Amino acid sequence: MIEIEKLKDWKAPEDWLEIQIIDAHTGGEPLRIIISGFPNLKGATLLEKRACAKNEFDSIRKALMWEPRGHSDMYGAIIVEAETPDADFGVIFIHNEGYSTGCGHAVIALTKVFVETGLIKKIEPITEVKMDVPSGFIRSYAEVKNGKITSVGFHNVPSFVQLMDAKVNVPGLGTIQYDLAFGGAFYAFVDVEQIGLDCTEEHHNALIQKGMMIKRAVMESVEMDHPSEPEMNFLYGTIFTGRAQSPNHHSRNVCIFADGEVDRSPTGTGVSARAALHYARGEISVGESITIESIIGSTFSVQVSEKRSFGKYDAIIPEVKGNAFITGKNTFWINPNDPLKNGFILR
Repeated sequence: MIEIEKLKDWKAPEDWLEIQIIDAHTGGEPLRIIISGFPNLKGATLLEKRACAKNEFDSIRKALMWEPRGHSDMYGAIIVEAETPDADFGVIFIHNEGYSTGCGHAVIALTKVFVETGLIKKIEPITEVKMDVPSGFIRSYAEVKNGKITSVGFHNVPSFVQLMDAKVNVPGLGTIQYDLAFGGAFYAFVDVEQIGLDCTEEHHNALIQKGMMIKRAVMESVEMDHPSEPEMNFLYGTIFTGRAQSPNHHSRNVCIFADGEVDRSPTGTGVSARAALHYARGEISVGESITIESIIGSTFSVQVSEKRSFGKYDAIIPEVKGNAFITGKNTFWINPNDPLKNGFILR
C-alpha cells in the first residue's frame, strides 16, 4: 500500500512561491491571514503599501482569493508594519475585486487568532489589540474568562451619515430610497421590502443581482464625501436591511460588496454605519446595544460608545462585538508553469 504520510515530507521546487496562511471565520465570513511568503511592500504609510500591493503583486491577491485556492467570496488580510506608534501591526484587506478600506469581521478574526495563538499575550479578563487599517486606527479587545476567549469587540473609526432618505433611479427596478453612511467604508442601505425580497438564503442570487444594480446606480448619481481621506471616496457595497428571524434581535443585514460578494457575517463596518443611522434618527441612544443578524443568522452587536465631530459631520464611535474561530493552517504553492497560477472566478 502507498505510504501516504510520506507526502508530509515533500518539498516544492525552489522556483515555486510558497505562501503560508491561517484561515478563520467570523460569523461564517472567511478570513485568510497571510503569515509568510508575501513580498515586502514598499511605502511609509499603509495606503502606500496597499498601492504597492495593488500595482506590483496583484496577481498574488488573485491567486489566494480566487479559485482554485479560494472562491468568489473569499476575504484576506496582509499583515504589515504598524504605521502609528501605538499599533501592534498594520493590515491590508483583500477580496475578489481588490482592496477594502475597513473590515469589521477581519478585525474580530485577527484579534481572536493573534490572542488565541499567543502572538499577543492573553490577559484575563480583557486583552487589548491595536491595529492600523486603511480607514484609521482600530482598538480591539478579546474578552477572556477561565483562559477562553468568549467574545471579541472593537471600537471602530468615526462613523457618519452622508445622506438620509435619498432616492435613485435604478434601471430595471425603478426609484429606490436609500441611506448613504460610512462605518469604515461607504454603503447604500436599502430596505429589502422595496425589491420584494427577504434577507434570507433562498434569495441569495437575487440579492446579489439587485444589490449590484443599486450599487452601480448610486455610484453614478452621488459622490462619496469622506472629510479627510479622498481614497475612501468610493461605494463599497449595498446593504439590504430587513426583519430579524429571532424576536430577540433588532434586524438583519445582507451586504453585497466588491464584485458581487455576499458577506456571511452581519458586516462590522456595515453595522457601524447602521449605528450612525439609527443614532441620527433618534432610534438608539449612547450606550444602547442592538443585535443584528446576517444572511445565515450569525450575529454582531453594536452600540454607540460616544459621539464626536468628524469634519462637517456629526459622527459616532461604534463598538462592535462578535466572535471568530480558526479553521485551518495551510501552505499554498504558486507554480510558475501552471497556466492557472493566478486563479480564476467561475460563478
